[in-house]
This record gives sequence, C-alpha cells and structure tokens, in this order.
Amino acid sequence: MIIMVHNEHNKPKRSGSLLLIIFGAILFMIAPTQYQNSPELGILAIVSGFILGGIGFYLKYVKGRIIR
Repeated sequence: MIIMVHNEHNKPKRSGSLLLIIFGAILFMIAPTQYQNSPELGILAIVSGFILGGIGFYLKYVKGRIIR
C-alpha cells in the first residue's frame, strides 16, 4: 500500500477550469459554421466561447499565481 505524505499529493485536481477552456474553444470554433443563417446567434456564441475560455484560463493559470 502506498501512502502519500505530502499535502500536495492529497489535493483534488481541479478539472473544471480546463473543461471551461475546452468548451469555450470548441464553442468559439464551431459557432460560425453552425449559425450561418442567424448572425446574431453566431456572434453571441463566439462571444460566449471567448468569455467561457477566458474564465477557465483565469481559474486555471492566473488565479493560482496571484495567491502565491
């Protein structure tokens, strides 16, 4: 049986921020082809993908560096 004594090994991994980055990127790339007939929905999907990806990037990379 392996016991990890360091506190760093026992922390749960936060994959929610990575999921936001991936979902935002997919939405950002697919939106123009899916909403060709409705430019308003296309612009909204592109902006939403950019915002979701930005929030995920902030949570994954920026927030951890500010606290340290």
